[in-house]
Order: sequence, then C-alpha cells, then structure tokens
Amino acid sequence: MANIKSAKKRILVNEKKAARNKAAKSAVKTSVKKVDVAIESGDQNAAKEALSSLKSTMGKAAGKGIYKKNTNSRKISRMSKAVDKMGKEA
Repeated sequence: MANIKSAKKRILVNEKKAARNKAAKSAVKTSVKKVDVAIESGDQNAAKEALSSLKSTMGKAAGKGIYKKNTNSRKISRMSKAVDKMGKEA
C-alpha cells in the first residue's frame, strides 16, 4: 500500500477509471452480441435496431478514450457490412 497521499489518491482514481472502462467494454460486447444474434436469426429490422444501439454505445466508449477511433470505425464498419449483406441475401 502506498504511503504518500498523492499515490493513495492515484490508486483510488485508477480504480474508478478501471471500473468505468470495464463497464463500457462490457456494454459494447453485449451490443455486439445482440447484433450477431439478430443476424443469426435473420431478422433484419432487429439487426438494424441493434446496430444503431451498437453505434451509440461504441461512440460513447470512443469518446471516453476506451477504444481508439479507428478501432471503433472498423468494428462498426464490419457490423454494418454484415447487416447490409443480410438484407441482400433475403
């Protein structure tokens, strides 16, 4: 355990940030799973709604610096492509 006051504060701040990051990453993973499930079931409307939710969730995470912007763009692009492809196959 740290003895210096500023070091103690850093430990507390880092714990808060880690919890925030973990929650945001978990929310993104959940949104990705919802899109995947909608694609697997073949429900294009549900997939589009889930994709919209994913874009919002990932945008917030990227804005907070949890994901880099290019990572955010790449993941959304791949999911959008999968949803669009699903519509053309039907």
